Amino acid sequence: MMKTLTLTPGMVTLAQLEILWRGNVPARLDRAARPAVEAAAMMIAEAATGDAAVYGVNTGFGKLASRRIPPADTEKLQRNLILSHCSGVGEPVDATITRLMMALKLVSLGRGASGVRWAVIEQIEAMLKKGVTPRVPAQGSVGASGDLAPLAHMAAVMIGEGEAEFQGKVMPGAAALAAAGLKPTTLGPKEGLALINGTQFSTALALAGLFLAWRCAEASVLTGAMSTDAIMGSTAPLVPEIHALRGHRGQIDIANSMRALMAGSQIRESHRDGDTRVQDPYCIRCQPQVVGAAVDLLRFAGTTLQTEANAATDNPLVLSDIGRIVSGGNFHAEPVAFAADQIALAIAEIGAIAQRRVALMVDPTLSHDLPPFLTPDPGLNSGFMIAEVSTAALMSENKHLAHPCSTDSTPTSANQEDHVSMAAHGARRLMPMAGNLAKILGIELLCAAQGIEFRAPLRTSTSLQKALARLRTEIPSLGADRYLAPELERAADLIARREIVAVVSAKPLIELEDKP
Repeated sequence: MMKTLTLTPGMVTLAQLEILWRGNVPARLDRAARPAVEAAAMMIAEAATGDAAVYGVNTGFGKLASRRIPPADTEKLQRNLILSHCSGVGEPVDATITRLMMALKLVSLGRGASGVRWAVIEQIEAMLKKGVTPRVPAQGSVGASGDLAPLAHMAAVMIGEGEAEFQGKVMPGAAALAAAGLKPTTLGPKEGLALINGTQFSTALALAGLFLAWRCAEASVLTGAMSTDAIMGSTAPLVPEIHALRGHRGQIDIANSMRALMAGSQIRESHRDGDTRVQDPYCIRCQPQVVGAAVDLLRFAGTTLQTEANAATDNPLVLSDIGRIVSGGNFHAEPVAFAADQIALAIAEIGAIAQRRVALMVDPTLSHDLPPFLTPDPGLNSGFMIAEVSTAALMSENKHLAHPCSTDSTPTSANQEDHVSMAAHGARRLMPMAGNLAKILGIELLCAAQGIEFRAPLRTSTSLQKALARLRTEIPSLGADRYLAPELERAADLIARREIVAVVSAKPLIELEDKP
């Protein structure tokens, strides 16, 4: 594992969260957060023995909030809460999601409004450091009152219950803790509630989807530029004055990046004069407008998720500065659900316009003299005919998956929790959708490279030549038909892992997060 990343509650960045997700990096809280955490814990300890009813401290939960619980049963109350809420179903989420969720829970507890003891935070930190990863089922959350079931499966391991993965083996939670040299935590007043009330599961899934979607968006700038050169498209629609007149940041950024990538292309210069075509199809001409709008959506969603990652989202919240414990609704994941829907829309549209570029390149009536299906011997060979069909299937699947989840709701918990966000499955679809997009862009990469090579002896730009050369170190040009499936998967990997973009630019082609 890499060096532990220290997180400052309220100030965690998207870049830090991406490191946590991609790098399997342990996380710990900035120790400056401890006084506020302990002040809130002291208020909860006093409330647990007081006469006033405080939700989740000396009462039951949900519809049972009117039931008072005596101080002697505080520990049992919290333990029962965790065990009863371990009702998730389905396959476990990837360990990287669970670890990111745990880090997000650290940040939330570190705001000093949850009332947990510092020992609870230390338990999560130790599990991250030692590699004890709870097994968290993917299904069972409706995104309010927080991600109850998934977070309960995390908390169960903390108290020696549930299941966990440790050193590549799945075992009971108690055994995993023992193998790592850790002991189960005994939960105090409100601590079980603080652990399972919150949006960290949905937020972790949405962040992972955002990070992969952004890589695809960036790669689409490159593959789109290559496709434009392959069909001898015009760069006139990229002139900066057009985009300045409209003013959308994403549109301006995409045009600037594409213009730089295509600068110096012999292919482009060869048809500035005498080209009978007046305008290119929209999938070429409107790339800045379409992909730029998607980029703006992703940035907006990123801002929402960064805010949520830094938020205190359990209930009730301890307002130490004014000496009150207040019930509210910060656990409702509506912001995350909206962000997930926005990311899904962006993924679907980037894929939709990319698929049309693939269709353009394989169609000899539209590709400006490229051979049918980009094969040197059409008829005997089918070339990229069915690869294009696969992009259509993936595009259509993503369109279906992009339908909003945030507009759905159903009453739960005996109508106490009567409006919910559906953020969890809204976010859970994003990684498969982004994976589909990476495959579409991988196929576009292969088709565009093939098209550029058919323009020889004319050469593309220096930047695009670098991308083409990197691709050809792994996947040769397509001559006679061959078994393509592994090559399509590898091309998708080149997109998702940023390997093809990295040879063109060490710096991002477009920025997700504004740099300070």
